[in-house]
Amino acid sequence: MGKRQVPTRPDYIKWLLLAGAAALVVLMGAYIVLHYILPHSVTVDRYRYPVAGLDVSKHNGEIDFEHVVADDYQFVFIKASEGKTYRDDAFETNYRRASDAGLMVGAYHFFRKNRTGEEQADNFLGAIKGKRLDLPLVIDLEDDWGNGATVSRETALQRVMTMISILKGKGYDVMIYTNKDGYEKYYKGMLGDCDLWLCSFTSPDLLPDIPHRFQQFSHEGEVMGIDGDVDLNVFRGSKKEWARYLDNVKRPE
Repeated sequence: MGKRQVPTRPDYIKWLLLAGAAALVVLMGAYIVLHYILPHSVTVDRYRYPVAGLDVSKHNGEIDFEHVVADDYQFVFIKASEGKTYRDDAFETNYRRASDAGLMVGAYHFFRKNRTGEEQADNFLGAIKGKRLDLPLVIDLEDDWGNGATVSRETALQRVMTMISILKGKGYDVMIYTNKDGYEKYYKGMLGDCDLWLCSFTSPDLLPDIPHRFQQFSHEGEVMGIDGDVDLNVFRGSKKEWARYLDNVKRPE
């Protein structure tokens, strides 16, 4: 028998380069599908769902909230913090201007699965200290390629539940923001004592099996007072139900 051919170092390098190029093509394809092919918006009947709002962060730039109100929006969720230490640079300004404009204001924290619930509760509470919020505190719980991919579902859930417990212990209502996958993976059967804010590009009327209080239905909204696209949301109820909801939101005295 002849000697087995052993790849030379240049062969290894060639195959590594080919594998890297293939992985890059796959990633680019996934990016194109997610950002350009899959829908990022659905039309919602404002007569049926008359209470609408936005969610914003520093990435939306300087916002004229007076114009937002004039464009028939009633509430806004503002990014306050993320993970253990990050705080959104625009939170203070957005909070003050949105409150002054008469919007009902809420705050959200992007949950990092590789940080403990205690660390993230401390960061969130520090970011909102001294602020009167009209809406529940929101934990933004979602999977993406850079968010603790090696952290197990069980560990992530335990950390979320610890954070919820701390926030509720301070007198706040807590709501979970996630998408349909997150609903099945984290919320359903586990976090149902918190209201749900669902991201779905499906009409709210077509989601009877997912009980949710708010729905994010577009990443491509055009709103007066904001340059560029903004996320759009609706409260799933009437104006009377909205008023009752606001009256019942728990917050520290």
